[in-house]
Amino acid sequence: MATNSDATRQRVMAHRQRLREQGFRPVQIWIPDTRTNAFLVAAHDQSTAVAGSGLASTDQAFIDDISQLDLL
Repeated sequence: MATNSDATRQRVMAHRQRLREQGFRPVQIWIPDTRTNAFLVAAHDQSTAVAGSGLASTDQAFIDDISQLDLL
């Protein structure tokens, strides 16, 4: 008799196989953990540096402009 984890494993394998048949492939990426204190400190330091830049208003205007684009 198959256990629950065996059944889950089989469903996942079948799902992945269907995706491969559709031309997809799995890719693993690593991203910064936004829950860590180190990330919080680095993000604060970077945003402070950007805000203190002589180009801060130009940079913000660019961000505002591209945020308004309707890309869909």
